Amino acid sequence: MDWYSVELIDVTKIFGHRGAESHRIVAVDDISLQLNQGELLTLLGPSGCGKTTTLRMVGGFETPTSGRILLDSRVINNVPPHRRDTAMVFQSYALFPHLTVFENIAYGLRMRKMEASTISAKARHALSLVGLDGMEDRPPGSLSGGQQQRVALARALVVEPKVLLLDEPLSNLDARLRAQMRIEIRKIQQALNMTSMYVTHDQEEAMSLSDRIAVMNHGQIEQIGTPQDVYARPVNRFVADFMGKKTTFLDGTVMSVDGNQVNVQVMDALLPFERVSDITPGDKVELVVRSETIDIVPPGKGTFPGRIIHAAYFGSQVSYEVDLLGTGITAEIPNPQERDMFLRGSEVGIDLKTRSIHLLPKVMN
Repeated sequence: MDWYSVELIDVTKIFGHRGAESHRIVAVDDISLQLNQGELLTLLGPSGCGKTTTLRMVGGFETPTSGRILLDSRVINNVPPHRRDTAMVFQSYALFPHLTVFENIAYGLRMRKMEASTISAKARHALSLVGLDGMEDRPPGSLSGGQQQRVALARALVVEPKVLLLDEPLSNLDARLRAQMRIEIRKIQQALNMTSMYVTHDQEEAMSLSDRIAVMNHGQIEQIGTPQDVYARPVNRFVADFMGKKTTFLDGTVMSVDGNQVNVQVMDALLPFERVSDITPGDKVELVVRSETIDIVPPGKGTFPGRIIHAAYFGSQVSYEVDLLGTGITAEIPNPQERDMFLRGSEVGIDLKTRSIHLLPKVMN
């Protein structure tokens, strides 16, 4: 029998009054997932998809309407938060402004009635883990946003929880600090081999942090997998669209199947793709075309003709909006210094990097 650190089995959460259907909101809809020991699993999805409600149910701040939540194979549905051996890092930091950094970090240990010498040693170790040595006597209000987030993280780590829960902990930070902090969180999580569940709506954050990602929508899990699986092999249109910066869906028809290769008619071209299961000749498919799977070449070359609608230079890359036979697509070309830039209005050729393009069966309405 497989053993999981955390397991959710057929969990549903409904807000609202019983019998009043118009006032009932199904926040989480019959989900099941397993979180392995030492793993960082991210719940990813748009606002209102149920990811924070799921995290709060694991932490004990919400009670499931139905289903079971297990921690170390023990059902914890009705166990209060302070007895679950979990710790939560909140979006708002939730630091005590009247206490010093040290006192904030030590608070949970004091609630556990530990000896003063043990509290001091553990709190100072937690401070060192998050890189805040020497700041123990400062009030939280004197710290930067990133430093306050580190205090919140240290306060959660110091109680040595079996599961660390993080609810969009970086959303209040600027872009550069967010990038730095997610690296630090991942380093600490891996160094401690700490089982962690992380909530975010930022796909880049999820990709860089996670062992696995659970993509949620309308209270349900659309797909669970490694970052590479979820990005490169999405199971449906929602996941494909949500995981890409700019995703275009092009229609195609399967003309033939040759082993692991599928030949697809796309507009006026026949292109080879990697075969996905259950695709047969005659099937309608959608190409998941992301900005990095497109190449822009001089006019007269390439598979398709196109025209530059807009060009934006970003130093390390140039982003083109291109008219592809009436369909607008976005292409991101790295290393623009190595090749000429195309100006707005330029006629160009367009190639699709078929090895990097995933096929989805076309869902007919």
